[in-house]
Amino acid sequence: MKDGKSTKVNSQLQHQNGHLPPFKLAKLFDPETSWDKDQLGDVLHWMRQSVALVCGLLWGSIPLVGGIWFILFLVISTTMVYGYYAMILKVDEEEFGGHGVLLQEGLFASITLFLLMWTLIYSLGHF
Repeated sequence: MKDGKSTKVNSQLQHQNGHLPPFKLAKLFDPETSWDKDQLGDVLHWMRQSVALVCGLLWGSIPLVGGIWFILFLVISTTMVYGYYAMILKVDEEEFGGHGVLLQEGLFASITLFLLMWTLIYSLGHF
């Protein structure tokens, strides 16, 4: 019992001293976990970046061309982000500024990454 208390106190002291406690992967799928705006924003941002990377590599290597594939990427990316925060985490979106703020998190950076990877891989396949 004493070890559990000392661990909790050490974790709080590290957080107060400017050091963040270690991030646990299980927290990503626990609907009971409390999130602050920055933490959830970071998770949604990096989720969207990973989807952009995978889709860009896939679209470029197949090779797919046309605006429909860009729209499909946006639909996949937005659906995954919405499904994650609304269905898996079950957060109250109003606490974080509404659906618009959460769905927009990392959107423009992911579009850039997606287009960069798509065109790079596509152009490498045509040399």
